[in-house]
Amino acid sequence: MKSIYKVLLVFVTLCNLVACKHSPSTERDDTKASNQIKSNSAQFDSNYTHVVYFWFKDPEDTQGRALFESSLKTFLQQSKFAKTNFIGTPPIATRDVVDGSFTYSLILTFESAVAQQAYQEEDAHKIFIDQCAHLWEKVIVYDARGID
Repeated sequence: MKSIYKVLLVFVTLCNLVACKHSPSTERDDTKASNQIKSNSAQFDSNYTHVVYFWFKDPEDTQGRALFESSLKTFLQQSKFAKTNFIGTPPIATRDVVDGSFTYSLILTFESAVAQQAYQEEDAHKIFIDQCAHLWEKVIVYDARGID
């Protein structure tokens, strides 16, 4: 049952990304709920999505959060393969179906699985992992190909 909730969470998040209705959250003062790194003219690519959830060892560590956000933004600005991206934090949810246990979410789109694999090997991606892996205790990835 919990996996159904996760699938629904990914679906709702992707629907919001497609609608391009992102605005900074006022629910958390320490981070913005969403940050678009690439230009607003970038179009969501429905060929391939890469959805990543991070659970931090210490979610209240403000220095760790600042390092993570800075390093992630730098990495995404340098990525040659990620077409669009969304960085988020969990909202304050009032419904049981919303999983707000993660610290950050990242949604990326790619033109293909080949491009996503190339992204995994980018130096910028490896630098981000080296700089920040000590911050998280768990990472879950959901990759999906678009349907026609």
